[in-house]
Amino acid sequence: MTTTLNSKTRPGRGRPRAFDPEKALEIGQRLFHEAGYDAVGLSALTDALGIKPPSFYMAFGSKAAFFGQVLERYARSELALAEILRPGRPPAEALGELLGRAAQTYSRDPQRTGCLVLEAARGNTDSESAMLAREIAARRRAQVRAFVAATHPDVTDAVTDFVSTVMSGLSGSAREGMPEARLVVVANAAGDALKSMLHTGE
Repeated sequence: MTTTLNSKTRPGRGRPRAFDPEKALEIGQRLFHEAGYDAVGLSALTDALGIKPPSFYMAFGSKAAFFGQVLERYARSELALAEILRPGRPPAEALGELLGRAAQTYSRDPQRTGCLVLEAARGNTDSESAMLAREIAARRRAQVRAFVAATHPDVTDAVTDFVSTVMSGLSGSAREGMPEARLVVVANAAGDALKSMLHTGE
């Protein structure tokens, strides 16, 4: 699996192909999600990117720093919380959608199951990469908390804990092979439970 991002010339042209950092992050995201951070060595990573290790270090600093950028890209593109948790949306509706979309996203591709951030936070043996994942997970948890607190301050902690726990469970179950249909059933049941929790806090 080699994607050319290096300076090999295009057919019929004498100008080298420019290195595309965004494309590199896309490839890195795929590799890390499929195999996990610990299993992707620098040699395999640079081969897939089509660059030499010195060029990789110049562009990204380190494997962990590159992974941090990959995680940020993943967080922006998958389950974009700013879009789902828009101010003014009914919390039960928004959070129910979040869980439903998580169930679908985590099982959409059989080669890349679960949440890249959550699985890295609890599964990486490399402390730096795990810390980067935990920081992003904590930031996303804070977004959920702020959204709930705006309308239901009395149950903010309980609802935030519930949503975080369900999403973690959905990710782990998807990673273990649970199919999308069953994950969606779980997400829908959790959405019903959220309605009761939020009603209590009104």
